[in-house]
Amino acid sequence: MKLQTQPDLTIARRDFLKDSATAAAGVGGAILASSLPASAKVLGANDRIRVGAIGTGGRMRGLLNHVKTNSDAEIVALCDVYQPNIERTATQHGLSSARQIKDYRAVLDDKNIDAVVIATPDHWHVKITADAVAAGKDVYVEKPITHSLEEGAGIIKAVEASKRVVQVGMQQRSWQHFIEGKQIIDEGKLGQITTVRMWWYQNYPASGHSSKLAYDKLDQKAWLGKARAQELTPAKFYWWRWYWDFGGGALTDLMCHWIDVVHWYQGVSTPTTATTIGNRYVLDWECPDTINCVLEYPKNFTATYHGTMSSSIDDGGLELRGTKATMKLDRERLAVYPEAGSGFSRAGDAKHSILIPSKGDGTATHIRNFLDCVKSRKTPNADIRVAVEAARAAHLGNLALKQARTVRWNAQQARLES
Repeated sequence: MKLQTQPDLTIARRDFLKDSATAAAGVGGAILASSLPASAKVLGANDRIRVGAIGTGGRMRGLLNHVKTNSDAEIVALCDVYQPNIERTATQHGLSSARQIKDYRAVLDDKNIDAVVIATPDHWHVKITADAVAAGKDVYVEKPITHSLEEGAGIIKAVEASKRVVQVGMQQRSWQHFIEGKQIIDEGKLGQITTVRMWWYQNYPASGHSSKLAYDKLDQKAWLGKARAQELTPAKFYWWRWYWDFGGGALTDLMCHWIDVVHWYQGVSTPTTATTIGNRYVLDWECPDTINCVLEYPKNFTATYHGTMSSSIDDGGLELRGTKATMKLDRERLAVYPEAGSGFSRAGDAKHSILIPSKGDGTATHIRNFLDCVKSRKTPNADIRVAVEAARAAHLGNLALKQARTVRWNAQQARLES
């Protein structure tokens, strides 16, 4: 999941092409609609949506599996600063006719491209999204939308001012059994929810990673972008989510999905406090491989996240415990266990009153929702505001970890309290 070069909008394109490692401008300097050609083509119901892919690593290959199943979408450009990623994606997806591009601005400059899919490391999401909407492109971008708390307000302003469609990759909002879970809660079947438990367990040591990196085919300074100058090792290149300069560890990568579901189900947007502990017990990253985070919310409930990257039993899921019933759900199923007449005598014996299996992959329906909104101009299921809110909860958790204290968020003033 690699990305394209950060532009310095004060230099000419020919100079940029001579030195693709130009220092990154801040997002505030990037939101210059006049610096990029705007496209305002209105698509009809039968028109094909021409798509450019920016960041063609593993996650993008998964996304394109779903994009290409839609007959009204055509993948016309592949963009990456690591040439092997482009070549692998083109081969696997039969995209030999798609343009192969190194400079993502060339994708945005192409007036024949209607939308872009962005699957870069996190520290590039805001920059490329801001540039894309300024260029008149609709955007599907992976979560988390932001890499820091400070980026949130600016990207909301940029997207909403542009009137472009931006869908962020929190696909539970388009996944049928998650949608039905929201309906169950709205009907009051769980009663008053007082606690939510979230978890995600994965076994990274078992998966390993390649130690090979074709440095002669990688623009390292372009990949780093706004991040501090440093050696780009194979570990950082492949496991960038677990290095602070590029990602945010388990909270932004994994908890972000579940806390978005909590916000959606509970009708909240931001925790009031966050407390986190974690450490590196097994893996030699910067971010903890094992972490516990507690978030307090203003509607009289708490949400906790537990995770480790050295054990995969149970994978990921969440449960919401209410006074009438408990809901347990993951990407495979949803089950509701009522308090009355549950009839269990030990852990695991509870009998469900509702069981809804998953129907397919929510990423497929999430992408379909995006394509539909590109044509209808409606707001997508995971819009920019809910995306910033989910990322904000994760950032607050990481700040609590780094500062070794409970951090507090002032919702009225939209700032941290000292």
